[in-house]
Amino acid sequence: MFAKLNVCLMLIGIGLFSLIACQSQEQIGIQAEMNGVPYRVVSVQELQTMLENKDFTMINVHTPWEGDIPQTDLRLSYDQIEQNLNQLPAEKDAKIVVYCLTSGMAKKAVATLLSQGYTNIWMLEGGTTAWLEAGLTIDKE
Repeated sequence: MFAKLNVCLMLIGIGLFSLIACQSQEQIGIQAEMNGVPYRVVSVQELQTMLENKDFTMINVHTPWEGDIPQTDLRLSYDQIEQNLNQLPAEKDAKIVVYCLTSGMAKKAVATLLSQGYTNIWMLEGGTTAWLEAGLTIDKE
């Protein structure tokens, strides 16, 4: 009787552990699509979390330049991406986060990056406007 109870408890424990392990891999952002190709959209709060353990290239694509979110790697106008591919990661699956003032230019940058074969593109929803509205600062130097 105790053997059956122990096996039962062990199976329940394994099941709960598996369930908890799967839930801890929560996705950040929401998936969106452009011309049938997926990319991810993140909020200011989600980007703040991502910046704690930064593993991506962050690009300000707004023109004219008005300031950068801290830890921005590159300023590259949304309409100059194709002419400056050499400044981007060579690996097409490299994580790239783009932002602009409100999201309009960032969406155009996403379209360009996806058309160039990049597969891990992320966009900040609301851009620097949302960042500032959240009480955060941008670098103006």
